[in-house]
Amino acid sequence: MFTENEIVETIDMLDNRHLDVRTVTVAVSLTDCIDGKGAACQKKVYDKIMRTCRNLVPVCDNLSARYGVSIVNKRISVTPISIIGAASGDYIGLAKTLDRAGKELGVDFVGGYSALVAKGMTNSEKAFLDTIPEALSTTDIVCGSVNVASSRSGINLDAVGRLGEIIKDLAYRTRDNNSFGCGKLVVFCNAVDDNPFMAGAFTGLTEGECSVNVGVSGPGVVEYEINKHPDYDITKICELIKRTAFKITRLGALIGSKAAKELNLAPGIVDLSLAPTPAVGDSVARILEAIGLSKVGACGTTCALALLNDAVKKGGVMAASRVGGLSGAFIPVSEDAGMIEAARLGSITIEKLEAMTAVCSVGLDMIALPGDTTAATLSALIADECAIGMINNKTTAVRVIPVYGKTVGEEVDFGGLFGTAPIMKINTGDPSKFIGRGGVIPPPIHSFKN
Repeated sequence: MFTENEIVETIDMLDNRHLDVRTVTVAVSLTDCIDGKGAACQKKVYDKIMRTCRNLVPVCDNLSARYGVSIVNKRISVTPISIIGAASGDYIGLAKTLDRAGKELGVDFVGGYSALVAKGMTNSEKAFLDTIPEALSTTDIVCGSVNVASSRSGINLDAVGRLGEIIKDLAYRTRDNNSFGCGKLVVFCNAVDDNPFMAGAFTGLTEGECSVNVGVSGPGVVEYEINKHPDYDITKICELIKRTAFKITRLGALIGSKAAKELNLAPGIVDLSLAPTPAVGDSVARILEAIGLSKVGACGTTCALALLNDAVKKGGVMAASRVGGLSGAFIPVSEDAGMIEAARLGSITIEKLEAMTAVCSVGLDMIALPGDTTAATLSALIADECAIGMINNKTTAVRVIPVYGKTVGEEVDFGGLFGTAPIMKINTGDPSKFIGRGGVIPPPIHSFKN
């Protein structure tokens, strides 16, 4: 039960501190839709999504009005299409089916144009990867991901090398839209089965039939609370963040349980991640500066982010019966007003961001790069991030956008939640020989546990 004081504090967070529910995502298993005939498979997928999710948007809108909570995105995630479409080989047809169903339902995104190839690739998975540029450039709301590494399996360097080429191809195909097709593709190490956040959302094979997963937000709330206590030492700051994260997560758990009940679906998880937006006052970077940094990117940034991430998890995990997803603090450059400013000033660099990903949720996210960045460099950047995830047994990811025709110093506007991105400098040393070796980088010795 909520106490009277908690209710008052939550109302203030909603009214004045940018607190919202970032997403309500219905996860749908499509394993019973597999069919060797492409048209039959598409029909089964379309019918199941429409049947399961037909009330998602109305229910979310009603809950938003009833509780005064902004639910920013309504989303659907599905079983990786590389699996569902393997029997028919009609992956593009399934991508267009997902796009059509999602648009008719009025959701913001459909995730799951995905593949899981950490240890190796089947012939059908190789064929699937080849379709990613076309699928994501010819659909509007379909998002994709590829898991190319894990702590248990190592890093599939063959897949990593292919992904650099795929990102370049996708950037070119969507060049008239600032190469934003790349913003709909995430490359993972240690992908989780219950992630509600795009572009990386998919419904893993360990998940049930259908469930309702919620992702919360609230960086502005955390920043506000820290700024109220300028004399707190760092131990008290950690406790303050924990208490605030608890309250934010309680809201997400409430919305998730109500949505699941009204949709007549199983309740899933609450993802505790602090997800920033370009809005002023809703920035993870500003939290780090409130903790005591003059500008994000300064020495101490990685340490401050580590304590923030840990405190968010400790506070949030006590507020919901089922937590999961990525859970922590996101640092997407283009979606965070503080990160955008730091990138413009040169305070934050790709190298510093890479160091920060060792202690936060996910990884190098929504970073705009020069359009002439080579496929090998993109692959090597992915490999670096996978190494961090593999060795540290955590989820890491890369979502970068080599913007066709743009160079360092220019900016691109992706609009809405995706924000504005300064084109960031990347090391231009040539890693092509390393990436070209292919094969699989073995997992670390500490992963061998039974």
